[in-house]
Amino acid sequence: MKKHLLNLCLSLIITTAYGQHKAVDKVLDSCIKKRNFNGVVLIAKNGKPDYLKYTGLANRHYNISFSPKTRFQIFSVTKTFTAVLIMQLYEQGRINLDSTISAYYAEYQGEAAHKVTIRNLLTYSSGRYLKEMDPKFIPEAYDQNLWPVDTFINRYCSEKLIDTPGTKFNYSNGDFILLGRIIEKIYKQPFEVVLKEKILAPLNMDNTNYLHHEDIVPNLDEGYYNKAGSVDSLIMPTYHYIDNHFSAGAMYSTPQDLLTFDQAIFNHTLLKKATVDLMLTSYPKLGDVAFGFWVYPRKIGKSNTIFAERQGGGYGNESNWVHLIDKGITLILLSNTETADLNKMRLDVLDAYLNYK
Repeated sequence: MKKHLLNLCLSLIITTAYGQHKAVDKVLDSCIKKRNFNGVVLIAKNGKPDYLKYTGLANRHYNISFSPKTRFQIFSVTKTFTAVLIMQLYEQGRINLDSTISAYYAEYQGEAAHKVTIRNLLTYSSGRYLKEMDPKFIPEAYDQNLWPVDTFINRYCSEKLIDTPGTKFNYSNGDFILLGRIIEKIYKQPFEVVLKEKILAPLNMDNTNYLHHEDIVPNLDEGYYNKAGSVDSLIMPTYHYIDNHFSAGAMYSTPQDLLTFDQAIFNHTLLKKATVDLMLTSYPKLGDVAFGFWVYPRKIGKSNTIFAERQGGGYGNESNWVHLIDKGITLILLSNTETADLNKMRLDVLDAYLNYK
């Protein structure tokens, strides 16, 4: 009897997994055919990969397909690493979330120095005029010049306040660039060194690192724009300096490494549970932003769940990372074209996986 029940349970598990995978395959096939999706889809249950598929080309000059060796440029997913480094300092008692920028970065000359707190920076609510995000200045800030970090901050992140700090969400790179510089000031080491010592090395994330524009990185993908909205006509982006994104966007990784990072956060390996709970506390008046994530309840098809999500993108590269807090499910989408809407794709993939028919 026990053997019969065991066989029945195994059969149901296999049938369920097969059904889920076929449903996700259908969504992915549609994204490939209709939107020329190029990249990878990873779904994990409680940290164990359950679905992994690569499709398309990592490098179109040499016709190199995506593979488990491919390293993806993750841009703003970098911000979650920065948030974890800040929360480690908080846990050590070396940073107060409600102290202002000037307490840790005395040289900072912006109006925000004595008015904007670490918490405000973590929630994109500094109230600064975001010169670094203004389309008039983006080419100068990121594409045309290589700036030392302090020069970048003085030039683009030190403008007048236009909102009361903490009252209005306004997404920016600058708030997290300021956090990265504060990390350097406290540790008295470069951001990339702290990143390696405090996160990457302890987790054995060997395929993840900080990226400089001149670095030769084996198996690093190239990003491509879609020309005039066409999903089939792709072009190379204009030259840019990834260094200028600093602690807000200058990293690369793999889906497997990002899953390792995901599990280290949600299983409290890098931070204590109380610290992670604080990090994941969202601010509804600021668009449900938390520290390094957005966290909010969401219904996907017939399934209610709690989202913790993080996106990244730049110069054709796109990243989408979702952790369903109440279900232990992680979804990672990485792409090197902007042909597919990853925000829509993530919902379609999760709906297929959770509510397969």
